[in-house]
Amino acid sequence: MSARPLPIPTNPALLKHAEERRKRLENRISDQITRFAGSMQFVYLHIVWFAAWILLGVEHYPYGLLTMIVSLEAIFLSTFVMISQNRADEKRQVLADHQWQTVQEEDQQNEQLLQLSNQILELTKAIHQMASAQSASDAHPAGSNGTQPASPRGAAGERVDVPTKRPPRDLEPGTSRP
Repeated sequence: MSARPLPIPTNPALLKHAEERRKRLENRISDQITRFAGSMQFVYLHIVWFAAWILLGVEHYPYGLLTMIVSLEAIFLSTFVMISQNRADEKRQVLADHQWQTVQEEDQQNEQLLQLSNQILELTKAIHQMASAQSASDAHPAGSNGTQPASPRGAAGERVDVPTKRPPRDLEPGTSRP
């Protein structure tokens, strides 16, 4: 006469909470009673019980014993309903705590990503500045007014040839072709 079992939670925090809850016998008992009391089997059982009590004449009207039994049952069931509500509140708190922890971890990850993005931006700016400075020095060699390259002169006034571009790496002195 047990009711349908509750679905197994998929959230890891709820799984851990359910495992902790199952460790105590009183929790398992209250969960079974609450599950059964919240089922249609419970309703059908009471319909049959009340009908049999009255039709078999277990006691006569005003059914004092039946009333007392039902009142005691109502007291206990209301207690189990409150226990069930407390259990639901515990689950909500576990979920809220888990979500808060997740939000905090995501916030830390976002901060790290923001720092990395700022570092990448600074490096990109530095590379652009270096590239701009390099292209400016290639376009206007030192001592030039921008029209024609100057003729470098040595200490005695003779003309000195200065290469404006570097030779390919495989043609530099001291290197050999593969």
